[in-house]
Amino acid sequence: MKKKVIIIGGGFAGLHVAKALQCESLDVVLIDKQNHHQFQPLYYQVASARLEPSNISFPFRKIFQKSKNIQVRLEDVKQILPNNNQVITNEGSHSYDFLIIATGCKTNFFGNSAIEQHALSMKTTEESIQIRNHILLNFEKYISANVSEIEKQQLLNIVLVGAGPTGVELAGAFAEMKSHILPRDYPQTDFSKLNVFLLEGSKHTLNSMSNKSKQASRKYLEDMGVIVKTETFVTSYDGHQATLNNGEVIPTSNLIWAAGVIGNLIDGLETSTIIRNRYKVDRQNKIIGYQNIYAIGDIAYMETPLYPNGHPQLANVAINQGKTLAKNIKRLLSQQKPLDYEYKDLGSMATIGKHRAVVDLPHVKFSGYLAWFFWMFLHLMLILSVRNKMQIFFNWAWNYFTKDSSLRLILKTKK
Repeated sequence: MKKKVIIIGGGFAGLHVAKALQCESLDVVLIDKQNHHQFQPLYYQVASARLEPSNISFPFRKIFQKSKNIQVRLEDVKQILPNNNQVITNEGSHSYDFLIIATGCKTNFFGNSAIEQHALSMKTTEESIQIRNHILLNFEKYISANVSEIEKQQLLNIVLVGAGPTGVELAGAFAEMKSHILPRDYPQTDFSKLNVFLLEGSKHTLNSMSNKSKQASRKYLEDMGVIVKTETFVTSYDGHQATLNNGEVIPTSNLIWAAGVIGNLIDGLETSTIIRNRYKVDRQNKIIGYQNIYAIGDIAYMETPLYPNGHPQLANVAINQGKTLAKNIKRLLSQQKPLDYEYKDLGSMATIGKHRAVVDLPHVKFSGYLAWFFWMFLHLMLILSVRNKMQIFFNWAWNYFTKDSSLRLILKTKK
């Protein structure tokens, strides 16, 4: 009888373990609240109206169209019953022989309910579209005669919290929008008072990268007109004013939170398995205390000699944990010893704007033109389908030569 594998979550980790388990000896069920895989590194381009969401979204049923052993279920997992080997969803229950949790992370507001209520976040395609709609609608409000001067400044101040890759890339995109897009879309309107603020609690932008990249990224941002404030964080936000830890108040109706993530945990497993809001796993990604339940990707906390405090929450870690776990499940079925996982750091990178990027590879670090082209090439190669690669390449080429795009649609939904 075939063994049944349930995978919860279709991000980088879940998708790659599912793709590697396409074999006749297993029945695989992929459960996700979305019907598509989302390419998170390019969310910021959707939020800044450079790409359409369809360019970076890939329907699961299309991906596994030719897979005979993989089923997709559009459901929301509510609870795990480990003693019964069952998963409870909003649609019913599923039994399993192997359970793989790949639920990733969500935005961490660090317990500040006011900020959570009023700030914008960017962890899904829908949230990226929401940011795009919100920013573009505020530009339309700005030119209205019914808006007071105080409200106008709130509309024109864009505050980004968190200077990791997401915050840095968004800041650069909005700075370029101010310089190249808005003067064309609103030729009779003065946008010189539009300010892009980037706030970071640590001492540097891109704090996890090399000193060279930290310094270069900050210089690029400031050269583009971004107001960078380090060792600064938001203490409160009411939708109109952001109060900082130094007492400064920034009037804004555009606060985008990119300051941290927290694991998407599921009810049902022992609390002793959770450390730093992630499931503690062994070197084979098996959750401590369970024999047939695994966690991979951002939700997994694995201590190794090279990473005694857990692996970084990066796409490359998730992808390779998924591939390794798929190999191990096949090895278990054939009575072979499973493989230990260790992350090989291939480097990190971020783009700030046209011809501006930073790249940290294991043995070399560089920035500028070459880094920018390197960033674009690598991200284009990681896109799943040829069709989407071509669409993204066309949009990038069009934007490169014209410094413009035609994707600034405001899509409203009725409540």
